[in-house]
Amino acid sequence: MDEATYNVRVYRIEVYKGARVTSYRVRWKAGHRLWREGFRNAALADSFRSSLLTAARKGEAFSLTTGRPVSWKRDDSPLSWYALTLAYTAAKWPYAAPNHRKSIAEALTDATEALLASDEPLYPIEHKQDGTAAAANTANRKRAVLNNLMQYAIEVDALPANPLKAVKWTRPRTLKSVDPRTVVNSDQVRRLLAAVDQQGELGERMVAFFGCMYYAALRPEEAVDLRRDNLASLPDHGWGELVLTNSEPRSGTWWTDSGSARQRRELKHRPRGETRPVPIHPELVALLSQHLKEYPPGPDGRVFTGPRGGIFNDRAYLKIFHKARAAAFTPSESASLLAKRPYDLRHAAVSTWLNAGVPAPQVAEWAGHGVDVLLRVYAKCISGQQAEAKRRIEEATRPRYDE
Repeated sequence: MDEATYNVRVYRIEVYKGARVTSYRVRWKAGHRLWREGFRNAALADSFRSSLLTAARKGEAFSLTTGRPVSWKRDDSPLSWYALTLAYTAAKWPYAAPNHRKSIAEALTDATEALLASDEPLYPIEHKQDGTAAAANTANRKRAVLNNLMQYAIEVDALPANPLKAVKWTRPRTLKSVDPRTVVNSDQVRRLLAAVDQQGELGERMVAFFGCMYYAALRPEEAVDLRRDNLASLPDHGWGELVLTNSEPRSGTWWTDSGSARQRRELKHRPRGETRPVPIHPELVALLSQHLKEYPPGPDGRVFTGPRGGIFNDRAYLKIFHKARAAAFTPSESASLLAKRPYDLRHAAVSTWLNAGVPAPQVAEWAGHGVDVLLRVYAKCISGQQAEAKRRIEEATRPRYDE
């Protein structure tokens, strides 16, 4: 049996910040020897240190050979799945956006259920709880989380290799382009906004809100967060300008730092602190001017608020949108895919800009896209160029005769 000692002292965790990674070292003394154990994240280091402290406070003997409590049968006890998921989540949580936190929790929950109840470890991430297939984006997102978890397990020496690489899995195909059938024209939008205005006081407060999505291509979370300071130019006539700084996506109270349903953060696909200029169409200038005249901004400068001063929640603006859509559209339009959701107004705005001949790099800057993503997503919505393309092909293949 190994010699043991009860003379144990556990020190504070040392933090080493390198150029690329930060490491955490647990130090403790058993007998006259100083022991060290390194970890890649604070959660694992704190867990290990807490285990040492617990053993020492219980009066357990520590091995002079391993430096660890004698009750620990193995020097390198394997990390349990539960402990691994907790450590991974703790490492990712501070740096993840609320919606990504939700994705992490969903993926790890499904994987845990699979390990406990199924021989097919990836089946649950491809299906919903009712057994039907999940959306392709959902399955791909969950797979990405699990793959990242396995890479983390390798980094902390919990696994020698990524076991997911041995699983045959075909990535579900995702819809990468906007369906032109969802895109409304300007006349249809004017009818829709007029119908929104007829939905009582709440509807009146939302006319410019939906107008921002169509005329300025704002995402719903960007319109929700819009502040008076973002209206860089709002003239009496002509074009104005927005300078967007933040968005406020809805994630749910479980996933935000504050416990509120939304959390303010940087613009999508942009680093923190970067802004996005967007021109304000003259019709939107008029809508915003009228809105600010009737409903002054709240204490925090928020442009769009409810009757009691709160922010618009999804349920409220979706209810107004669908009621207005039913009232504004013809029966055939209502039965179609046309503007089925508020986000389709943004798609209509970007499609309109492209079809008006605005250069793709400029549209990408206004919309907050990369040029390659913009052209891929909106490829099917760029109309009016087929005739010219056919003419050029016909010209190129026309037979040439010697004079």
